[in-house]
This record gives sequence, C-alpha cells and structure tokens, in this order.
Amino acid sequence: MISLHTSPARRRRLGVAVAAAGLLATLLTAGPAAATPDPGGTATARTDVSAAQEAEAAAAISSGEIPGVDEIVHSSNITHLANVPKDALKGLNTDLAFQGKYAFAGNYDGFRIYDISNPKSPKTVAQVLCPGSQNDVSVSGNLLFLSTDSSRSDNSCTSTTQPATEKSSWEGMKVFDISDKRNPKYVAAVETACGSHTHTLVPERKNVYVYVSSYSPRETFPDCQPPHDGISVIKVPRNAPEKAAVVNFPVLFPDGGNPGAPTNPGVSKTTGCHDITVLPSKDLAAGACMGDGLLFSIRDPENPRIIDRVQDNVNFAFWHSATFNQKADKVVFTDELGGGGAATCNEEIGPKRGADGIYDIVGKGDHRKLVFRSYFKIDRPQADTEVCVAHNGSIIPVKGRDLMVQAWYQGGVSVWDFTDSSKPKEIGYFERGPVSTDAVTTAGPWSAYYYNGYIYSNDIAKGFDVLKLDDRRTDPAKRVRLDELNVQTQPDYFDR
Repeated sequence: MISLHTSPARRRRLGVAVAAAGLLATLLTAGPAAATPDPGGTATARTDVSAAQEAEAAAAISSGEIPGVDEIVHSSNITHLANVPKDALKGLNTDLAFQGKYAFAGNYDGFRIYDISNPKSPKTVAQVLCPGSQNDVSVSGNLLFLSTDSSRSDNSCTSTTQPATEKSSWEGMKVFDISDKRNPKYVAAVETACGSHTHTLVPERKNVYVYVSSYSPRETFPDCQPPHDGISVIKVPRNAPEKAAVVNFPVLFPDGGNPGAPTNPGVSKTTGCHDITVLPSKDLAAGACMGDGLLFSIRDPENPRIIDRVQDNVNFAFWHSATFNQKADKVVFTDELGGGGAATCNEEIGPKRGADGIYDIVGKGDHRKLVFRSYFKIDRPQADTEVCVAHNGSIIPVKGRDLMVQAWYQGGVSVWDFTDSSKPKEIGYFERGPVSTDAVTTAGPWSAYYYNGYIYSNDIAKGFDVLKLDDRRTDPAKRVRLDELNVQTQPDYFDR
C-alpha cells in the first residue's frame, strides 16, 4: 500500500565465473553467505519485543501515528518511481556508487549492477557473488573496489568464513575490472590490517589511492593487532591494478584516541575509523572514527595530516560517517547509536542521540577548527520494533543552499536543509512501515544518495528504490550532471 501520510499525529515531534591472477569471482552459482549488519559483528536475528511494546506499535499503526507493516508513506514532494527486490544476492543490501547510466549496489553476498538510464525501470546488468561483509563498493574508471570486513578462508569469491584467530584468514580490499559491465573480472586483492569495513577513493590520473577504514583489533587476531590507531593507504595503478599494495599506515591517534567507557560511558573506544569522506577539490577529508571526529589535509594523499579533532562524549556513541557541504565550511557527522541494530528514533532516546551533528569549519589552513552548531534527527515517530538511526547520505547540489538526502534505516529517507547550521529542518521524506510489530528487525535504507536528478536508495531488506524529488528548493540540482559519483569521494559539483 502507498499513501501520502501527513496528518498532525504523523508529524508529532519526538523530542559471473572468472579466474584472474589466481582469484575467482562467481556470477551467482552458489547460495548466500551469512550476513551481519553494520558495524560488523552485530547479530541479525530477530529480537523479540515485550508484549507492551508490541501492543504499543499496533496501537500507533491503528491511530495513524506510524504507517502499517510495509506500508509506504512519503511527503507530497517525493514520488516513488521504482523498487527492484533482491534477486540472487540474498544478504543485506549496503552501499551505492554510480557511473554514467549505471548504479552499483553492495550486498553482503557480493554486488549488483543496474542500468538506470530509465529511472522508472532499472534493469539488472550483472550480479556478482563474492561473499564478505560488508562489501562497501566504489568505482573509478574501469575499476570497482569492494571491502571485505569478515574473516575469510582466502581472498577468492568462493571463500568461506574462518575465525580471525587463524593466521591464514584473509580480509581486505578486492578490485574488479568493470570495463564490461555484464562480465566484471576480479583482478586484485590486498590484505589490510583488521580488514576493510569501508573505504574511500582519492583518484588521480595514473593511480587510485584507497583509504581503508577498519577497527576493533584484538590480541588474539594475528592480522588485527592493537594498537590500531590509523588507516591503511593502498595505491592502485590504473593500468596495472594487480600491483595494488599498501603504501602507508598513517597514525591518526598518537594518543590512542577516545578511551571510551568507563572514562566516557556509552561512547565507543577509538580503535580505528569507520568511514572517511574526502573533498579532493579542497584537499580535505573528514573522518568518522568511532569516538572521534577528524578534519585532515590530503594534499599529500599518501600522508594525510590531521588539522583538527573533536569528541562529543554526551550525545555521540559511534562516529559513523561524514559529509561536507559544497563550500567546505561545514561537516555533518552521523552517530550510529546502537550499531544499526536498535530502535533509537523514539521518545526514550530523544532528539540528540543517534542523530547528525552539524559542525562549522572556522579559520584558515592548519588553524581550521570544527565548531559544533546543532543536532538533526528525524522527528517522524518510529515504533520500538524499527531499527532507526542516522546513516549514509549525500549533498543535493544547489548553489547557496546546504541540502542533504540521508538514509535512516527503518526511519526511511529524509531530505533536509542545514543552510542555517543552527536550525536544520526536514523538507521531505519517504519510508515504509515496520517490517514487524513483534520483533526488532534490521531493515530500511542503508544508503540514500542524489545522482543526476533522482534519489537512489538501497534498502537492506526490500531492495533498490528510485525516488523523484520535486521541490522549488531542490529543483536546481536537476541541472547538475555527473559522470561518476562515489559519495565518500565528494565532487565539486559546480567547478568541474
């Protein structure tokens, strides 16, 4: 069922088989692997709720406060154009990247390529089976990059799970040749310390640098030893990707980073970074690093240098991702409270936790500072059975405005305005009702990104969605066209 749901109650504010270089990729010839939500290691099993919580969810649906199970609702400025359900890849859907008329969608079992030349009817071009959470995906030219953040028996796409305590286990980056979109070829693999939870590209003419974010070392993990206080930097020659190799491991936290609990109760201890966004046109990067937020220079991409570092030990639990505005004088950091496995968009949690933190960048050069301005969190009520938290989003390119589209798991897709960094506001939304009223289940949009006039969302459970946004505030963005978009490699939309 689809409805436009804008009642006062609804708006109540909540305070292929290919062998290459000894590596094997398989186009859908095997079953799915076990999957875990982000951050890795969180259980995927349904978590039953109390009878009182179940009754409360049912009552909220009955009253119209929240949509019904799987019911689609949206603001009047958004149209749902298409949904493509999961097919051969049954794992959790994850991140998205774009190139020309193609969208590349990660999944814990591999990745899927869509032809989006007709946004109303996306067509599947290829599905590549290559299990290994979380399969964060990005593209540059003829290369596709895939993160593996689960301990595997080897680096092939037919690997099986294996304990991280085994020295022979493998985690890291995989590289595919996508010059033929219908037949991607696996061409290289690079093992990295603690694997690759996410990655970020810094593309150059001859080489692509890859910043690999990973975390959670243990003394019992031979390839993930503490301290793990930096990121792996991989250099990939475009004409010889099989020569890809780690060229540096810059230490970002010489003091060890945020100590977490018990010093800072409820805050993740910093043992690496979760995600990094770079703005190559400004030689800047922003790091979301568990208990810390970073601003750093990438003028020398092999040797990133910290400019400023901030913490929020009151309301942020897990610094998850970062987004610059177009002028590079603001950064939006997200807090993934509950690790993407809990209901946090409710009155009990409130409006400042599991939210976005908006920071102004003040000063110049090495004297720039991150200055907190406000929090933003969706105010649409969500049931206690709905996993909901701030997640991946992107800028909507409009000159003179700071606009963003963002995924909130079962909170859906939010379009919001932070032009006034002290007074952010939502201006559009799309969401589905609870997957269930009797259990907490991981579902909803993992990523929601604006690309060439449309919003594309990869729903963890429901598949690939295409949305059309029609609003006088955002319509100028329809004139901005990109040849390629990896959201964590943020383009200069207006000076290309």
